[in-house]
Amino acid sequence: MPDCLFCGIAAGQIPATVVLDGKRILAFRDINPQAPTHVLVVPRDHFPNVAALAAAGDGQLDELVSTARDIAVAEGIDATGYRVVFNTGQDAGQTVEHVHAHVLGGRPMAWPPG
Repeated sequence: MPDCLFCGIAAGQIPATVVLDGKRILAFRDINPQAPTHVLVVPRDHFPNVAALAAAGDGQLDELVSTARDIAVAEGIDATGYRVVFNTGQDAGQTVEHVHAHVLGGRPMAWPPG
């Protein structure tokens, strides 16, 4: 998608602080972190939201969630707890229409999330 921010990051056209650079999955630090650890995990292929990624049925959703776990371990937040969030649609707060998981941790999280 030519106007997609995350496609541009995945293609190396837009700079980002990359945490993990995989064949199908990319992880990078959020530019507006909401916790001490805030990493976005995205598929390199464009899917507008998590529902579309799940419908693809090609294993990328599993890989994305496994990568989120790996990021939590690498960031040292797996023992104390972390949150993996998919925002789907405008009412949920999705601002970039390219599926992405937020990996958040490093501080206590409140519930409900807001």
